[in-house]
Amino acid sequence: MNWHENLIECDEQIREILKKSKTIAVVGIKDESRPFEAAHTVPAYLYKHGYKIIPVTPIYKSFFGIPTVPSLNDIKESVDIVQVFRAPGNIPPHAEEAFKIKPKVFWMQTGIRHQHAAHKLAAAGIKVVQDHCMYMDHLRLIRADEQVEAEMELSA
Repeated sequence: MNWHENLIECDEQIREILKKSKTIAVVGIKDESRPFEAAHTVPAYLYKHGYKIIPVTPIYKSFFGIPTVPSLNDIKESVDIVQVFRAPGNIPPHAEEAFKIKPKVFWMQTGIRHQHAAHKLAAAGIKVVQDHCMYMDHLRLIRADEQVEAEMELSA
């Protein structure tokens, strides 16, 4: 497989990632004391929609009662997605940690891109999504599909 194929841009690939993934390690997560920040609202939405969240931050103690871990290196289970809420300059150390836990996907939220880290991760076989909001993509690609299916069932 050409490593460029691990740089994910198209909706079909993102839809597939969101459908198949169950466990998301969220780097830079904010707790309930910061309820209006994307680093809280996005993982809160995903948690409420059935994803298992592993909160990764050395700053807060818990997220919805789930104990945090200080870094990706402290995760002792399989992770489908590493979702990152950190400035682009902070991406390389998290990418290095991701190599060790081998997630299927490394996802940088809206406004976050780091080409060098993305290329290294992709070359290692890890899918990379950059500059995408997981909340908006879930609403647009998963919830919209669910609504269409429900409407089709009602009209049948």
